[in-house]
Amino acid sequence: MKVVAFIGHKGSGKTAFLRALVPVLTARGIRVGTAKHVAPDVEPDIPGTDTYFHRKAGAARVLLYSDAHAALFWDHVKVPVEEYIEQYFSDLDLVLLEGFKGSRYPKIEIYRGGEPLAGKIPVLAVVSNRSSHLPDGVPVLPRDPEIVADFLEAEVLED
Repeated sequence: MKVVAFIGHKGSGKTAFLRALVPVLTARGIRVGTAKHVAPDVEPDIPGTDTYFHRKAGAARVLLYSDAHAALFWDHVKVPVEEYIEQYFSDLDLVLLEGFKGSRYPKIEIYRGGEPLAGKIPVLAVVSNRSSHLPDGVPVLPRDPEIVADFLEAEVLED
């Protein structure tokens, strides 16, 4: 399993780009998982539902399950995301993180404008259709999911 974090400023288009990239990768036979970083005050469950009440009552884990979908909810106190990725995604080929710029994983910046993170944070590449002041040697890839998929296959999955 390989993991890459897609980082960028709010509004840079990280979610839209990952929505376009995932089907390209899966069409190539790559088993992909994703994880998104959110603020601690974001409630992942819907308040007022049975699963929400089960969790608030003290259940260590709550599984929401149907014949078509499943979701697992639990609360934790600052468990590193790396532990959950190893535990729940290890059977996949590639995990794409949205955010997690402070993680130990390699990063690709989605850049739309403002001060680039590249140079402050080590990145494998920058995805952008704009020219910007980037550190020398940082590859700039167009906002084309096929080209980024080629890059991921060559630079991340080939190891």
